[in-house]
Amino acid sequence: MPINHDTSFLEHMPPNCAVQFLDRVDKSGAREAFRFPRGDDAWESVTWRQAGDRVRRLAAGLLALGLEPEQRVGIASSTRYEWILADLAIMCAGGATTTVYPSTGGDDTAYILGDSESRIVFAEDESQLAKLRDHRAELPAVDKVVVFDAGLADGDWIISLDQLAELGDAHLAEHPTAVEDVAKSIAPDQLATLIYTSGTTGKPKGVRTLHRAWVFEGEAIKVQDILHEDDLQFLWLPMAHSFGKVLLSTQLACGFATAIDGRVDKIVDNLGIVKPTFMGAAPRIFEKAHARIVTMQAAEGGAKEKIFKKAFEVGVKVDDLKREGKSVPLLLKLQHGLFDKLVFSKVRDRFGGRVKFFISGSAALNAEIAAWFHAAGVLILEGYGMTENAAGATVNHPDAYKIGSVGQAFPGTEVRIGDGGEVQLKGPHVMAGYHNRDDATRDALTPDGWLRTGDKGELDADGFLTITGRIKELFKTSGGKYIAPPAIEAKFKAICPYVSQFMVFGAERNFVSALITLDPDAIAGWAAENGKSGQSYTELVNDEAVRTMVGEYVDELNGQLNRWETVKKWKLLDHDLSIESGELTPSLKVKRNVVEANNSDLIASFYTGS
Repeated sequence: MPINHDTSFLEHMPPNCAVQFLDRVDKSGAREAFRFPRGDDAWESVTWRQAGDRVRRLAAGLLALGLEPEQRVGIASSTRYEWILADLAIMCAGGATTTVYPSTGGDDTAYILGDSESRIVFAEDESQLAKLRDHRAELPAVDKVVVFDAGLADGDWIISLDQLAELGDAHLAEHPTAVEDVAKSIAPDQLATLIYTSGTTGKPKGVRTLHRAWVFEGEAIKVQDILHEDDLQFLWLPMAHSFGKVLLSTQLACGFATAIDGRVDKIVDNLGIVKPTFMGAAPRIFEKAHARIVTMQAAEGGAKEKIFKKAFEVGVKVDDLKREGKSVPLLLKLQHGLFDKLVFSKVRDRFGGRVKFFISGSAALNAEIAAWFHAAGVLILEGYGMTENAAGATVNHPDAYKIGSVGQAFPGTEVRIGDGGEVQLKGPHVMAGYHNRDDATRDALTPDGWLRTGDKGELDADGFLTITGRIKELFKTSGGKYIAPPAIEAKFKAICPYVSQFMVFGAERNFVSALITLDPDAIAGWAAENGKSGQSYTELVNDEAVRTMVGEYVDELNGQLNRWETVKKWKLLDHDLSIESGELTPSLKVKRNVVEANNSDLIASFYTGS
């Protein structure tokens, strides 16, 4: 069944995010809206009506502080229920949310809040508050800070969420319909968010996204009829990132409940507790889960490992036959049923056992890993988009998907392949431009108004888009051969269960080289099985046995590549990449130029005398 391309919904969309939320509260008042952890084990649940009451009080508090239409309000926080409340309150008060990742340093935090001219800032905790205090002189426009964690308010510059709600109560006593009046007055083209892209070079750019963009995203997913009121989302993605934000827009459109906990190290545990029906995630999460399951089975060895390998051999064979429209022979069907009970059901149980599908975005998902999960009955629907188009432009559908592609265009979205194979987008979700960056805005849009993505891609006869690489990431060797690093890197991640990052270099050089980091958890498991338990990460990457093991995987990779693509020299780094080191963005993308700059001498040494 093809994706629903009916665009009649465009004529009936809510005019803005505030009305979209208030309509959802009216429609689904008694149903569960959010649940979130309280302490170590307990989860608290709130209805749409309870969330609506809290948001209304906070929005009125912002109005009491004098917030005017389109004035910016910052949120510096990890993903938690209070982030959602703050964002919805800003929307309902007619302001524009400015997002700041909790991992953003003090200087960049001050730059974002200063460049956006934010008047009010929601700060999660003492660490976020410290950045604001340290840079207060650079933030003359910030006249109030609202803290999420208790006990940090000073009653003057810094107030608590409860104090903001009390200001709202007083405002509503005098102006009972203040929030509803503001919500009705917000035009579709009013500024809703400034999301600063974690630029790999220079200062981050603030993407100006309008109310109509976020409303469109949610409504375009709703008409595809893949999510409903009785679904349950698990949300861990950074809400400062457009992928997290679009999942909130989708929730408002569809009315399902969301369990929220931004702690990445708790994802697997939480899935077992929450038992969601779907979740959005970056590919790194699926890579880690795949590696963990594979290495656990390898550690057991013997008959269990043989059954595990045979199960996936059968699972992939069955998938291939179905994809080709062929019938599955009876013996293979019986084997598949047995392996589903013995192996695949246990893989699904790791994710809570109720997942209908995952949505993968923010970076490319390796097709082999997607196929591996699919063989186990875990469907990963890859989508595509960027902050500049409010996160979603294309997505695979449970009834119409092609592994390795990023799906078909959202209804109401246009996709074309421009000069040089560049993917270009058009639709109600495209940004209004970069804040205070007219030159950058002009560069981002074609003369006829299409958004340049900077990605190379191909559209097939059915309208499925495949991304083949970043235009800027393609490089040419000194021998004149083009190399697409993401394709080589993805292959290695599918082969080696111990890898965290694999980065290919060789522009204008006579061969390809690579820097490799290992997943700390996976290699610690390997160490325990190989008599090296207790050794540090640095000790392990310098261990001859580890280097030999990784070298065998590199050899396996090279056997799958063209001669000019093969990796001739490589090195294990003594640390994994991290957000804190500045080598990963908060959405877990590698900042290739930062890694290259940090290791320029090492990379140069690969080619000395070559």
